[in-house]
Amino acid sequence: MRSALFSCLLAGLTAVSAISNISVKGSKFFTSDGDQFFIKGVAYQLVPDDPLLDNTQCKLDASLMQKLGANTIRVYHVDGAQDHTDCMSTFADAGIYLFVDLDTFSTQIEQDAPHWNQSQLSAFEQVMDEFQKYNNTAGFFVGNEVLTTGNGSVAAPYVKAAARDVKAYRNSKNYRDIPVGYSAADIASLRPMLQNYLACGTNSSESLDFFSLNAYEWCGTSSSYTISGYSELTANVTSYNIPIFFSETGCIKPRPRTFEDQAAIFGDQMTPYWSGAIVYEWIEEANDYGLVSYGQKVDPTASGAPPDGYTRSGTPTPISPDFSYLSNQWKTLSPSGVKESDYTPTLTPPPCPAYTSGVWEVNGGVSLPSLGQTFDAAIQSSITKGTAASGTGAAATPTKTGAASVGKEVKGMSLGLVTVMLTFFWWM
Repeated sequence: MRSALFSCLLAGLTAVSAISNISVKGSKFFTSDGDQFFIKGVAYQLVPDDPLLDNTQCKLDASLMQKLGANTIRVYHVDGAQDHTDCMSTFADAGIYLFVDLDTFSTQIEQDAPHWNQSQLSAFEQVMDEFQKYNNTAGFFVGNEVLTTGNGSVAAPYVKAAARDVKAYRNSKNYRDIPVGYSAADIASLRPMLQNYLACGTNSSESLDFFSLNAYEWCGTSSSYTISGYSELTANVTSYNIPIFFSETGCIKPRPRTFEDQAAIFGDQMTPYWSGAIVYEWIEEANDYGLVSYGQKVDPTASGAPPDGYTRSGTPTPISPDFSYLSNQWKTLSPSGVKESDYTPTLTPPPCPAYTSGVWEVNGGVSLPSLGQTFDAAIQSSITKGTAASGTGAAATPTKTGAASVGKEVKGMSLGLVTVMLTFFWWM
């Protein structure tokens, strides 16, 4: 009996760890087999709290994702206190990796009155503790679209402080070097400074391991590498020293949604600098971004109906023609990249951007706030002046986090899902 139990346990562990893990070297991702890794992903958040607890559903979705050609999912909210072995094993068996956001609506960093405290860090650590167990965990996000305005850029040091502390925790626990990065809103006036700031500095323990962008610029069949602005995006990253990819993409207007941008992302002009894309999103809901549905929308007022009328479980059905268009694109796109053994990084961190009023209000490589340090006028002044972040409240005392901004999360988690979450909270 003991022998049989041990064999079952060993089989389970083998299933979880059979897939190669992902690491960063220079500006690229590599598998532990030494191959460059390019992300072909979908955003996957079926339910508000955690879509990775129902393995029956994970099996149904992973099977169809294989047919789509996906090798990655992004999940925005998970419960670090739960066991995710079954779903993570299912996705690993399907060759699918996970990028997971460490924050939730109650622990995210806010650009208005930013803060980074022990309660937030502990919540982030709990998610890391759970997901570092799985070889198919490819990376962690410390924030999603935290910064959306020039004045809000004073929150950038708090994003970087979160990455610093999460990476320090990762290293203190002797976890493997799972990359820690950030998912940015595509705001042209803010983006170049932000991406450089998060990678700048000589202390690698304070910079992020990767940067990603939620970009919806390539719209319709009349767009192109130049018209979409992809050429400009690429020109801005040819010397970028850490991996960069699209953490959301997939414009829906005008129809049809042909995903022709994927040919550019995985083509010769972009693959030397970009590491792929995550398409928004898997499930069909009110925003019309879905690749699959779980049945016809129903009257949300009917007995037993989901709050927004969109069924969120069962057998996924591809939405035509979106699913087939994306699948056909990915079938023809297989960049080989470079072998890790043949790659010697030479790029260095970019300079930290200087202060520009109303555009970028962090002056150079300011000292990062300490854990629990209160944001006040003195700290804001020190950030804009480019001095050390010094001010009141340096003790690591937890503070109450603010309410989530629905507007900010429309791209980061879809308007339909936000509505579902708010409805659930109302019920509670």
